[in-house]
Amino acid sequence: MEILGHLLDGLAQASQPINLLLIVVGVTLGLFIGMMPGLGSVNGVAILLPITFLVPPASAIIFLAAIYYGAMYGGAISSITLGIPGASTAVATTFDGRPLALKGRASLALVTAAIASFAGGTVSIVLFTMFAPPLASVALSFGPPEIFALMLLAFATFVGLGGDDIPKTVLSICLGLVLAAVGFDEISGEPRLVFFDISGFLHGINFLVLAIGIYGIGEMLWTIDTTRGKVTTTEAKMTIKGVLADTRECLTNGWKGMTIGSLLGFFVGILPAAGATPGSLMAYGVAKLTSRDPNSFGKGNVDGVSAPESANNSASTGSMLPMLTLGIPGSPTTAILLGGMVIWGLTPGPRLFGDEPEFVWGLIGSFYLSNFFALIINLSFIPLFIWMLRMPFAILAAMIFVLSIVGGYAATTDMHDVWLMLLFGLGGFFLRKFEYPVAPAVLAIVLGPIAEPTLRQSLLLSSGDLSIFVTRPIAGPITIIAIVLILLPLFKLIRSRYRG
Repeated sequence: MEILGHLLDGLAQASQPINLLLIVVGVTLGLFIGMMPGLGSVNGVAILLPITFLVPPASAIIFLAAIYYGAMYGGAISSITLGIPGASTAVATTFDGRPLALKGRASLALVTAAIASFAGGTVSIVLFTMFAPPLASVALSFGPPEIFALMLLAFATFVGLGGDDIPKTVLSICLGLVLAAVGFDEISGEPRLVFFDISGFLHGINFLVLAIGIYGIGEMLWTIDTTRGKVTTTEAKMTIKGVLADTRECLTNGWKGMTIGSLLGFFVGILPAAGATPGSLMAYGVAKLTSRDPNSFGKGNVDGVSAPESANNSASTGSMLPMLTLGIPGSPTTAILLGGMVIWGLTPGPRLFGDEPEFVWGLIGSFYLSNFFALIINLSFIPLFIWMLRMPFAILAAMIFVLSIVGGYAATTDMHDVWLMLLFGLGGFFLRKFEYPVAPAVLAIVLGPIAEPTLRQSLLLSSGDLSIFVTRPIAGPITIIAIVLILLPLFKLIRSRYRG
C-alpha cells in the first residue's frame, strides 16, 4: 500500500500542467527524432539537454525521459516504411516489419509496433515500480562471466536465423565478430584490424553505420535488382475499420512475442551497459526459436515485429533502474540522463529513493503518462507514415539514399563512415543475392564489443580456467542452455539421418 500511495503522488506530480505539456512535447519530438536515421534517443537527449535548464530538475528529467520513450516508438517507423533502422534499437524490427510493408500490410506492422511498444513499456513500468531495489541488487551480481554467458545465449538463439543452412549462419556471425573487433583493443589498448592503415578504422566500425548501409542502401539495391528498374509503388491503405482489424490480428498473433519481449527486454535492460539493442535482438531470436512456424520469420511474421518492439521499450525503462538505484547507467541514453541529474544537484544511488522521493516517484509517474501519450500520438500519425509508402519507388529510392547518407554522416560526422556505409550497402546486397542471412552479422557486431571483453576478463579472473562459466550459480545454467541450443541443429541432423 505504501508503494501505491507513492505512485499516486507521483502521478499527481506528473499530471501538473507544465509536466504534462513537457511529456506531450517530449514524446512527439522523440517520435520524429527516433524515425530519423542516424539520430536516435542518444543524440536527441544530448541535443535537447541544455533546454532543460529553463525548468525545475523534476520537470527536466520528465521531459528527457519522454523524449527517450518517444524515440523508442519512433525507431520502428523508418524501419517499416523505408527499411532503414531509425536507431540501432529498431534493427530487429526491420527483419519482419519491412516485408510486411512490402506485402501491403504496413498498417498491420505499424499498429503492431505501437501496441507492442505500449505493452512492453507498461509491463516494465509495473515491474520497475514493484521491484526496483531488489532487481538492482540482482543486476549488480552480474559479473563478466554472467554477462558473457548471456551474450553466448543470444548467439545461440540466433543460430536458427539461417533456417536449415547453419554453416551460412555461423559464417555470418563470424563476419560480424571480425567487424566488431576493428579498432583499439579495449584491454591492451593496441590497434588491430586497421585495414590498409586507414586511420578511420581506429575508432572502430559504428554499428549504426553498418545497419543503415545493410538495411537502407542494401535493401534499396536489392529492390531495384528484383524489380529490374520498374517504377513500383507499395500498396498501403488506412481506415479506422482496418486499424481495428489490425489491432485484433496483432493481439491474436503477436501476444507471444509481446510477452517474450516485455519480460526479456526488461531483464536485459537492467544489466549495466547492456541496453535496448541487445534486448531487442535477443527477444527476436527467442521468439523465432519458440515459434511453431520459425520459417515465416524474416518474411512478415507479426511476432517478428512485436517481440523486438516490446523488448526495446521494456529495456529502455529497465535501463533507468540501475541509473536511479545504483548510479550506474544501463544504456548510452541513461548515461546522458545521469550526467544531467548530477548537473541538477541530484545524486543517483541507493539513497535517492529516501532523500528525493518526490523526484523519483514523479519520474515513475511520468513513465506511465509518457507510455500512454506515445501510443496515442503514434497511432494518430500512422496515416502520414502510410502516405509515404504511396510514393513511386523512383522517388522513394532517392529519398532512402539521401536519408542513408545523411544518417550515416550524422552518426559520427566522419566521411570515412559514409564511404564505409556505401561498402556495407554493397556487401548487404551481395549477401542477400547469395542467400546469406545478414541478421546474425548485425547481432554479432552489436554483441561482440560486450562479449569479447567480458570473456577475457572472466578468463583473467579464473587464470584461464573455462569452468568459471559453468560453476558459478548464475552463469552456469545460462551457459548450459546456450550450449544445448547451439548443439540443437546437430541433434536434429543426426535424428533426421537416423530416421532416413
